[in-house]
Parts: sequence; C-alpha cells; structure tokens
Amino acid sequence: MRKQYLILALFLASIQWAQAQFSLDGELRPRTEYRHGFGSLIPENVEPGYGISTRVRLKAGYKTDSYKVFISLQDVFVWGENRQILPYDMNNSFGIFQAWAEIKLGEGWSTKLGRQVLSYDDQRILGGLDWAQQGRNHDAGMIKYKKNDFALDVALAFNQDYSNPTGFISQGNEYNTSGFFSYKTMYMAHLSQKWGAFSGSLLLMNNGFQNDAAGLNDVANLQTMGVHLKYGKNAFSLAANLYLQTGEAIYGTSYKNVKGGFLSSLDFGFKASDKIGLGIGAEIISGNGESNADNTGAFFPLYGTNHKFNGFMDYFYVGNHANSIGLVDIHASANFKFSDSSSLLVKALNFRGEEALASGEKALGTEVDLVFSKAFKGYALKVGYSHMFAADGMYELKNVPEADADGVQNWAWAMLVFKPKFLN
Repeated sequence: MRKQYLILALFLASIQWAQAQFSLDGELRPRTEYRHGFGSLIPENVEPGYGISTRVRLKAGYKTDSYKVFISLQDVFVWGENRQILPYDMNNSFGIFQAWAEIKLGEGWSTKLGRQVLSYDDQRILGGLDWAQQGRNHDAGMIKYKKNDFALDVALAFNQDYSNPTGFISQGNEYNTSGFFSYKTMYMAHLSQKWGAFSGSLLLMNNGFQNDAAGLNDVANLQTMGVHLKYGKNAFSLAANLYLQTGEAIYGTSYKNVKGGFLSSLDFGFKASDKIGLGIGAEIISGNGESNADNTGAFFPLYGTNHKFNGFMDYFYVGNHANSIGLVDIHASANFKFSDSSSLLVKALNFRGEEALASGEKALGTEVDLVFSKAFKGYALKVGYSHMFAADGMYELKNVPEADADGVQNWAWAMLVFKPKFLN
C-alpha cells in the first residue's frame, strides 16, 4: 500500500511539474456582422450582407530554462459554408497560426525561429491584425536583445513556394505568391528605448518582391523606415509616428518606383476623470502625386493592424487604397468607463485626400464609430456600430455615383470572446 501511495505522490508531483512548464489555452470567437457599406459604398437596392464567422485557436506553450516553444492551431469558418457531412473543409482555413521556438543565448540575447507575430509600437507598420479572424503572421528568424529599458529585434525572412509537390526537387527560387504585399525577402531591425515617461523606437525594414518582368528571379526592394514616439504622465499622453518609404513597390502586377512616400501622425490623449478619456489627433498619408507608369509618391502601411486606423469600416488601406490619393484623417474620440467591466468608445473621423481626385475634389466624408465592451466572468462581449457620411469625393473614389448609392451606409457587429485556460 505504501508503494502505491509513493507512486501516486510521484505521479501528482510530475503533473504539477508539467503544469509549471506546460500551458494549454484556447480561444473561441464568434462574430456576427451586418454589412451595408462596409469597405466601400453600397449601391441602392443592393441587399446588405449578413453572416456569422468564428475563429477557433488552441495554443500550447512549453518553457524550460534554456528555451521556449509555442504552437497555435487555428481555424476560421463562416457558419454554413460547408454542406452537410462534407468530409473536408471547403476553405482550407485550418492551419498553424504560430509555431516558433525561442532559444536563450545568454546575457539578454535570444533567437526566435518559426512562424510568429511581428507586432511593435502602435502596430501601424507591423501588427498582429487581431481584428481579422485569420490574423497576420510571418515566417522568420529573429535575433533579440534586451537589457533594462533597451530592446533590439533583428528579423530575417526568405519565402519560398515550391511549385513542384515533391518539394526540394524543384529548382530555383522564383516566388509565385503575390497580392497584399506578399514578400519574397524581408530584413527588419526594431530598436526601442524607454526614458521614464518617454519612449521611442526606430524601425528599419526592407521587403523584396518577386519581379520577373525585370529579369529571371529579379527582386524589387521597398524600404520603410521611421520612428514612433510616446509620452505619458499623469492625465496627459502623446503619441507620434513618422515613416518614410522609398525603393520599388508592386501594385497589382506592375512595379513602381516609390519616391517621397510618407506617413505622419500625432495623437493627444487626456484623462478627464476616472470615467472619461478623451483623444484628438491627425494622420497624413502621402498620395500618388505625379504618378505615372513608373513612379508614385504613395505610402502604404504594409503589415500593420490597419483596421485600428482610419475608421473601423475599412475604407482605407485594408486590402484597398494602394497607390491612390493618400489620406488626411482628423479624428476625435471619447471613452466612457461605466464600471470596471464595461465601457463605450465613441470616435468621429473626417477624411480628405492628401492629393486631389481627377475632378479636383478632396473631401471624402465623415465616419462615426461606436464600440461597447462588457466583460463577464470568463468571457467578454463587444458590440459595434459605424456610419459613413460620404462626401462628393467618396463617390468618385469608390466609383459609385451618388445617384446610384444608398442613402445609408452603415455596419454593425457583435462578438463574443472566450479564452479558456486548460492548463497553466
């Protein structure tokens, strides 16, 4: 009997040890949307879209004194997209969202290898795009250094898509995946430093795109560089961005020389009370300027969480508005905290083109966004409503004549978020 108790004690101890090293948690996120002008103006008498999508993630982590491993499995599906008793997933959305190992190298150094999220600062240029059910990741290797309030990340990526299913029998390095600024190579350095209430970071990034038009396996390189600054003390906060782009970028199937592309922003925040937070700011993104077949001055924020900026209805820079008239976004917001578990965000944004449209018009319109958040025991609820008040330029930009457009352009959604911890 004593032997059995000893075995049981060892078994329980091993479970406790394993749980200290191993974590397993999940996420279930169903979201329903009513789309009546989301992403672009909807014409009159066109039926609005309505549907429900769900993101499911299972995340496992393991940590030792010398390394960490993290794996996140994901599936994204729209309710009803698979017919009954279909033996496979219609959209092939099940896959590995993250799979990386981080090895400690000593004295603040480590290396992180595999599929991972690259998210920095306010996520303007590099972000996890968590709003999108599929999210955003990168296959990369990274060298990391951190000491006190200084951090340095250097990432390298080389992407390949062997067209021959036998894999390494395929010859050459031509990269055939395109669209949404999918890159063949990426080199990135991010440096950040904190000085009390003030912090700043520097981003240097080069993206190489397959450019067969210029010769076999030729690469067009786009450089993005800039700074993010942040200050916060007592009730006041300030955040600023300044980024520049130069080199070559792909728009559809054509490549253009990018000259003078820039993004600048400035945001002020003020905590009026424990219950009310106020904000005001502006962002300017350069347009195509004197664009022609070879050149453009347009900036594109690449791999950021673009849904977070320029209105939640995604009229700009969310798979759209590349090499266009740019944007001037002036916005104000108020966040009302009703309790420790509930809040309401109200935001108004006015949009103009940084460059004029063909008609000479710059005014694009005003958007109002409302988001209510409520945390419950073990899960959360978020509900949103957005309304676009289009100006003359928006009809021209979206190629929907005002006479054909619906008089109401709006979008509503509701989302539940469950994040159970199975082992911790």
